[in-house]
Amino acid sequence: MLSTGLPQGAVPRLERPGPLRDRVYEALLELITTRALQPGQHLVESELAGHLGVSRQPVREALQRLNTEGWVDLRPAQGAFVHEPTEEEADQLLTVRTLLEAEAARLAAGNADSAGIQVLEDILAEGLRAVEADDVDAAVALNARFHAKIMELAGNAVLAELAAQVDRRVRWYYTPVARQRGEQSWVEHREMIAAIAARDEQLATRLMREHTEHTRRSYHARATS
Repeated sequence: MLSTGLPQGAVPRLERPGPLRDRVYEALLELITTRALQPGQHLVESELAGHLGVSRQPVREALQRLNTEGWVDLRPAQGAFVHEPTEEEADQLLTVRTLLEAEAARLAAGNADSAGIQVLEDILAEGLRAVEADDVDAAVALNARFHAKIMELAGNAVLAELAAQVDRRVRWYYTPVARQRGEQSWVEHREMIAAIAARDEQLATRLMREHTEHTRRSYHARATS
């Protein structure tokens, strides 16, 4: 086990074609948002380069970009560390998420067709199976897919663009509480599907607001426990 916390061979080597620094950036960001790399963890350029099968230069460039975006902290004479979000940061992000998602649910209730609702039902079934199997990674990914589908059904490109900007940080905050939220989160998803299918915009908005608030409170409760 290396100090980066990733077993040798755990990360696939990147294909060479394309802008390598961007591919390294995406790979590291995915490892951070899924918490394969934990908040506060020391990031050693040479070890990350070895995992990814690249030289240190694109890793260094990716870390600088991640630092600019607030995912990584570069400390003089110490190196790079995964950023540790403060309670205020998390609260602000999850509050914005509630506003965006509630509006998306309202619009989806007015716009969704039967095909879109069926997609939500299919994701729901997969999510429940993931919870039953205690597959947290799959549950987190499916949760993101569910919310992204509602955003798609909302049919508002500007709203979708704003939501995309916070999506990865939402995943970052949701991962630690995914097991705690468990099946209840998917019960809430089922209720939202019913409201959207019934074209009840007011109910869909309320359910989504309550749903995202539950996640926000779960995150804070975990952080203070």
